[in-house]
Amino acid sequence: MPRESYVHGSSGPPLIGKTVGALLDEVSATDGSREALVVTHQNIRWTYAELKSRSDAFASGLLALGLQAGDRVGIWSPNCAEWTIAQFATAKAGLVLVNINPAYRLSELEHVLRAVGCRALISAARFKSSDYVAMIRELVPELASANGELHGARLPELRHVIAIAGKHEGCLTFDWVMERGRQVGNARLDAVSAAVQMDDAVNIQFTSGTTGLPKGATLSHHNLINNALFVGETTGIEPGSRVCIPVPLYHCFGMVMGNLGCVTHAATMVYPSESFDPLRTLETLEAERCDVLYGVPTMFIAQLNHPEFSRFDLSSLRRGIMAGAPCPIEVMKEVASKMHMSEITIAYGMTETSPVSFQSSRDDPLELRVSTVGRIQPHLEVKIVDRQGRVLPRGEAGELCTRGYSVMLGYWNDEVRTKEAIDSAGWMHTGDLATIDEEGYCRIVGRIKDMVIRGGENIYPREVEEYLYRHPQIQDVQVFGVPDTKYGEELCAWIITKAGTTLDEENVRKFCQDRISHYKIPRYIRFVENFPSTVTGKIQKFAMREAMIEEFGRATKVDA
Repeated sequence: MPRESYVHGSSGPPLIGKTVGALLDEVSATDGSREALVVTHQNIRWTYAELKSRSDAFASGLLALGLQAGDRVGIWSPNCAEWTIAQFATAKAGLVLVNINPAYRLSELEHVLRAVGCRALISAARFKSSDYVAMIRELVPELASANGELHGARLPELRHVIAIAGKHEGCLTFDWVMERGRQVGNARLDAVSAAVQMDDAVNIQFTSGTTGLPKGATLSHHNLINNALFVGETTGIEPGSRVCIPVPLYHCFGMVMGNLGCVTHAATMVYPSESFDPLRTLETLEAERCDVLYGVPTMFIAQLNHPEFSRFDLSSLRRGIMAGAPCPIEVMKEVASKMHMSEITIAYGMTETSPVSFQSSRDDPLELRVSTVGRIQPHLEVKIVDRQGRVLPRGEAGELCTRGYSVMLGYWNDEVRTKEAIDSAGWMHTGDLATIDEEGYCRIVGRIKDMVIRGGENIYPREVEEYLYRHPQIQDVQVFGVPDTKYGEELCAWIITKAGTTLDEENVRKFCQDRISHYKIPRYIRFVENFPSTVTGKIQKFAMREAMIEEFGRATKVDA
């Protein structure tokens, strides 16, 4: 009888039964003089003792404003030291930090603040072309006349806006709240933090679904600390490691795998810039002698292809994680060889599972590290099921489901969508198509919604992308389905070519001819400069599909 596609992590350290605040207290007590945080664009270097002191002061300041345990506090900012203080301060004070995407516009900001009833909002003054303060004032015009507490008609639960930098009418300043905390002391904070439990909600992250408004995945102290611990263990983070974190803090990659992954291992968090910049990242890697680097595939591609790449000494690098999107095999090989990251790993997961479920080992042969997402993390279970929910035999593709400590508490105030995602047995249904082989290695073959059915043939775009990455002139590629009257769907490829090279459709098709099945050769090929993506680097294939449909529509009108 064939083995079933079910695996569980039965090895590794025991789970940690602590809160985030207690974790920072413990590390500060044992490693207080060790460097905790380096923020190059703010010229900041803090030890663990200094980070704890600032976090405690800000936590006491938040409580002095009248916030109560369980209240939600939004943070809308690119990467900065204040973000990190807020992460640990809210956790210590029993508050729930609500991560807000720095790219959000007015309607998205309003949805997030209203959906979870934020009592306070910590905000940057601006980011790139976005004037945050102006947008907040548009939502809450009452801010201009706020005296102590805010009372707005559109956001009735919001009481305080805390500006990270500068003085703005109606806003408190971040430094003022911290100083207020120092003045009142930590007596109340100590009492509040002692009552916080490991299973309490500590963080809400909004995930953009394929339909409808973003959902607020609610995560506990237990979810986040333990996932950070096991990801750090698998990555090889050690006390004193210097972890470069160019990924956004508002996402699990930054705040969990990055920040908490460092704290669970007494390592140093290093932020090269407020948002990803390939040159600043390369400069920081060299200057700070980082040994660990995180990133999504597009970030690594941008660094490898930067015109100044060759001038940087990256010999300190050894380890890291490439995650957040499908990882091209050829890119992984280049990172391992050209960036000295011989121990780089792949991680797979989703926000709702805190995030990581699978990660490759540093000891795995490179071929396995570049062709799979590794094996199950400790203390977790995964099964692969068919559309009826039956567990499939090993090697067959189906939906990946995860169960264990990492599964979220649920979507905030949304019982219906929570039950759609987490079944009665506690399995989180990911929507990802995957296989598990006889040795327990997992391969992600696509999203259920991304699978293309062309004339009855199931096509996984990931497979076609992996083949096209072998073309010497292709830097990046995305393959997706578009509507077709004859076959139902056809394949389309958007291609970014390497600098200084030229490529045409005929060349791409010849590269595919007789090497992959004829029905897998993209019918439509477009050469582009970039792909539509989220701030975290996740490619938005739906936007590409919509652009192609619009192009087809224009062509039809011209033909008519």
